[in-house]
Amino acid sequence: MRFLVLGRGLQGSACAFDLLRQPGVTQVRLADVDVANLPAFLPTADPRLVPVTLDVRQHEQVLREFAQVDCVLSAIPYYFNGPLAALAVQAGVHFADLGGNTEIVFEQKRLHDAAVARGVTVVPDTGLAPGMVNVLAEHGIRQLDSVESVKLYVGGLPQHPEPPLNYQIVYSIEGVLDYYTTQSWVVRDGTRVQVEALSEIEPVHFDAPVGELEAFHTAGGLSTMAWRYEGKIPVMEYKTLRYPGHAKLMADMRALGLFSTDPVTIGTSTCTPRDAFIASVGPKLRKPGGHDLVALRVVVRGRKNGRPAVRRFDLLDRYDATTGITAMMRVTGYTLAITGRFLAERKLAPGVHTMDEAMPAADYIAALADRGIEIRTSTDP
Repeated sequence: MRFLVLGRGLQGSACAFDLLRQPGVTQVRLADVDVANLPAFLPTADPRLVPVTLDVRQHEQVLREFAQVDCVLSAIPYYFNGPLAALAVQAGVHFADLGGNTEIVFEQKRLHDAAVARGVTVVPDTGLAPGMVNVLAEHGIRQLDSVESVKLYVGGLPQHPEPPLNYQIVYSIEGVLDYYTTQSWVVRDGTRVQVEALSEIEPVHFDAPVGELEAFHTAGGLSTMAWRYEGKIPVMEYKTLRYPGHAKLMADMRALGLFSTDPVTIGTSTCTPRDAFIASVGPKLRKPGGHDLVALRVVVRGRKNGRPAVRRFDLLDRYDATTGITAMMRVTGYTLAITGRFLAERKLAPGVHTMDEAMPAADYIAALADRGIEIRTSTDP
C-alpha cells in the first residue's frame, strides 16, 4: 500500500508516523511546500518515508503525485480539499481529508456519481470532530429503535491549564477563531437551525483529575448529520469542551471586536483586529512543552425494546511521552491514517461519504484500541 500524506504539520506527520507502523505499507510520501526539519518522532531513516516538495495549487504536479499512490490523505487547510477531491476522482485514487467546513463537504458530495464510476472512495471530515465523534454518534443511533437526542462533546485541552484562558493551541488558532465566530447548525424539535457560537454553556463532568468542564456551541462538529437527521431525530447538537470560564472570556473579546476581519487603521498602517489578535496572543498559547489531553463524550438517548435507553461513549486520551506525539495528534492524525488503510483495503464503498455514513464503527473502535486509544461504552444516564 502506497500513501501520499499532504501536510507535514502536526496532524499530517502523526498520520505518516502511524501509517509507517502498519504492516503492508510500502511507501508514505509526505508532501508540503517545505519538507525540511521534519518532526523528531518521524523515522527519517526509513526508506519508505519519502519527503516530497509539493504545492497543491499546481494541479499538474499534484496529478503526477496522485498517480504514484493508492490513497491520498489531506491534512492541510480545508479550503484546498474541494479541488483536491476532484483531482483524486480524476486520477482514480482514494482520498480522505481532515475537513472541518461543511460547505466544502457538500461541494465534494457533488463528485459522488463520478467517484462511483471510477471506483474511488472520498471521505471528508476525517478527524476528531468532525470524524471520530460522528462515527460514535452513528454507532449509538443504530443501536436504538428510536432516538430522542444526540449530544456530542469534544475538547482539546492542556493537562495543566494556565490563566487567563486555561487553553493551549493544539492545532490552529485561526481554526479556533473560525469556530468561535461561526454559527453552529443544530437540530431542535426535528428542525435544523443555527445557534450562536460560545452560547448555551453547560457543565460536563469527567473523572478526576479532569473534573468539571464547560460545553458550548461551535460550528462544524456535526458535519452533515444535521441535514441527514433533520425530521428524524428531535435534538442533535455538538459542543466544544473547555475549562470553566473560557467561553465567557472569548465571547467578551468577540463582542469587543477583537476577532473582526474588518480592517482598522493604526497610524499609517492597516490591519484587521483578528490578525493583530493572532499575532499577539497566538505565541502565548503555543506551549511546546505543554502536555495536552482530549476529552470526548457522545450521549444518544432514545428507546430500545419499548423502554428508555442510553448509549454513551467516553474518551480521555493524553500526550504520549514516549513518542512526543500529542493527544490531539493521536486522535486526529491516527484517525486519518486508519481511514486511509480502510480505503486502501477497499473496506469502504465507492462514492463520497462522510465518516458516519461509511465507517464500520466496530472495526474503527478496534483500530483505535490497537493504538492505545480506548473508547469506553456505557448505558449510564
